[in-house]
Amino acid sequence: MITKARVNTPSLTQRIRNDLEEKIRSGAWRPGDRIPVEHELAATYGCARMTVTRATEALAEAGLIVRRKRAGSFVAEPRIESAVLDIPDIRATVTAQGKRYDVDQLSHRQRMASETSEERLLAAGGRLLEIDCLHRADGRPFAFEHRLISLKAVPEAADVDFSETPAGSWLLGHVPWTEAEHRIGAVGADDKIAEALAIERGEACLVLERRTWRGDAHITWVRQVFPAGAYDLVARFGPKPETR
Repeated sequence: MITKARVNTPSLTQRIRNDLEEKIRSGAWRPGDRIPVEHELAATYGCARMTVTRATEALAEAGLIVRRKRAGSFVAEPRIESAVLDIPDIRATVTAQGKRYDVDQLSHRQRMASETSEERLLAAGGRLLEIDCLHRADGRPFAFEHRLISLKAVPEAADVDFSETPAGSWLLGHVPWTEAEHRIGAVGADDKIAEALAIERGEACLVLERRTWRGDAHITWVRQVFPAGAYDLVARFGPKPETR
C-alpha cells in the first residue's frame, strides 16, 4: 500500500499574517503606512473578520504594526533606541560627523550554526548569514564588524548586496526589533583587528556586542570593534521613581 506524506499547510490566520509580514519586511509597506482595515482584508481573503483580527493581533505582539483606536493599524517605526543605549547606525554616525562613509565587505557566506548554544539559538534550525566588514570614515578605519543574521528570521537578507548597504543600516530600516541586549567591553587588538583597523597590536579598543529579537525570533548577533577614541557611547536616563 502506498501512503502519501502528510503536508502541514498553514491556517488561514497564519497565511494572512505571513502575507502582511512579507509586505512589511520587503518594504512594500513602509514605516508609518496604514495597512488595509480589517473588513477590507476579510473581503480580500474571503474570511470572517475575526480571522483577520487574530492575524493583526499577532503582528502587533511582534512589534511589526501599531494598532490605534478609531484610526486603524500602521506599520511600526523601526525602533532605534533602547531604554539605556541607542542601537547605533554606524553609517549615520559617521555622516553626522561630516565625514565620508564607506564600507569594505571582507567576507560574506551562508553556513549552518556551529555547536555553540548561542549560534543554535540564533539559527533556530535554519542557516546563518555571516558577514565581516570594515567601516571607514574619510577613508580611515572606523570599526571592524563581525555579524551573524538568522536567515530563518530574515530570509530576504540572503539577497541583499551588503557591499553597498551595511547590514546594520539595512536591518534598522527593514526589520523592526522588539528587544535588544548590549554587552560593552574593552580589549587589546589581536593581529586580525590590528591589521583591519591599522593600529598596533595590543592597542586598546572598545567592543560592543549586541543581540536583537523581533518577538520570539532572534534576528542578529554582532560584534563591533572600535579603535580607542573613535566612538562614544552616551546614555541619558533619570532616577528610578520612588516606591511607597
